[in-house]
Amino acid sequence: MSLTTQINTDIKKAMLAKEKEKLDALRAIKSALLLESTKEGNNGEVAEAAEMSIIQKLYKQRMDAAKIYVEQDRKDLAEVEENQAKVIETYLPAQMSEEEVIKVVQGVIAKVGATGPADMGKVMGPTMGQLKGKADGGLISKVVKSELNK
Repeated sequence: MSLTTQINTDIKKAMLAKEKEKLDALRAIKSALLLESTKEGNNGEVAEAAEMSIIQKLYKQRMDAAKIYVEQDRKDLAEVEENQAKVIETYLPAQMSEEEVIKVVQGVIAKVGATGPADMGKVMGPTMGQLKGKADGGLISKVVKSELNK
């Protein structure tokens, strides 16, 4: 079942169950997917990689907004954003643990022959390509910095 079909089914379920916050998050996903499908060259279809990229972007936006609301002492708005992020997160693939990321980064460092912090760019490119969608970019960056500073 495609992601668009799954989202449409879940929207119907949320409407019947009167789950407003879940419905808002699902409609945001549907809107982003529809927008992507109407772009030139997409023929009304969205590639699976593009779908995952959209979902990750929406999740990150919600988490960033929640963080800002917490900093501004607006816990009511932060809670709404966090709840939507939880709904969106269910459509993301399982994220890798920090230990798994460390192993991949160590392998890339050995492969490219990186020796220190100056080689950060050499390591980040291949690592991000290998882990795209499987791990958070911030975590990857943190691990690469840590491993190169050893």
